[in-house]
Amino acid sequence: MKHFIGPNNPMRAQFEPRAGYHARHFTWSFEDGVGTVTLSRPERKNPLTFDSYAELRDLFQALKFANDVKVVVVTGAGGNFCSGGDVHEIIGPLTKMTMPEMLEFTRMTGDLVKTMRNCPQPIVGAIDGICAGAGAMMALACDLRYGTPASRTAFLFTRVGLAGADMGACALLPRVIGQGRASELLFSGRAMTATEGLAWGFFNALHDSADLLGAATQMARDLAAGPTFAHAMTKTMLQQEWAMTIEQAIEAEAQAQAICMQTQDFRRAYEAFAAKQKPVFGGD
Repeated sequence: MKHFIGPNNPMRAQFEPRAGYHARHFTWSFEDGVGTVTLSRPERKNPLTFDSYAELRDLFQALKFANDVKVVVVTGAGGNFCSGGDVHEIIGPLTKMTMPEMLEFTRMTGDLVKTMRNCPQPIVGAIDGICAGAGAMMALACDLRYGTPASRTAFLFTRVGLAGADMGACALLPRVIGQGRASELLFSGRAMTATEGLAWGFFNALHDSADLLGAATQMARDLAAGPTFAHAMTKTMLQQEWAMTIEQAIEAEAQAQAICMQTQDFRRAYEAFAAKQKPVFGGD
């Protein structure tokens, strides 16, 4: 759970700001509490490599301790989101690896999804064009997804002779679009159109390509200006309650809400309401 650590708190040094982070295998920018990850190999439709998998995993892990980053936007350069694992830099070398080496790789890719789901910040995906394989899983790991009419999302693992069960696909995709639709996509490997993605709940909205990043960033800024501790609690509950009974979930939410009622943001919201003003949240 993400807690606000004030500048005078002796633990502050342990909660490293990420605003000055310099990415090596993608681009990173930071403004108004929003960090933006841009997959940036547009000439190849932004494929992932061993190095970019690892750096993305490490970034999202580190975001647990970053008080300055309130929301994250993930997007791709050049009109595409991500074409998946690089055929020449990943698929080719994998065919020459031993089974233990392959398992280390598949665990690393799964760790990327786990760190995205476990980081406290809401993640907003801005998804244009090709979104395939591991790229589709990165999109699925986002909390909100915005697409364009050109978006094509394919969990194409079976097209390369692999199971549709990859990086958590069989757990996450049915939760978002339903078991039957997920089964069809994971068995066939076909691309889900933007229209299907919107109708099935994969996309929250569609925008023209020229407006996509702006719309996603505006949503991120709106969230960053909100009660960020409460947002982190919401993300935690959404993640954890799939493994709970209804009775357990209701009790967990009772405890979560009681914790949120102890925050300064809860007090600020009441005082603003009483004064007929818009609350200004501080995340604490």
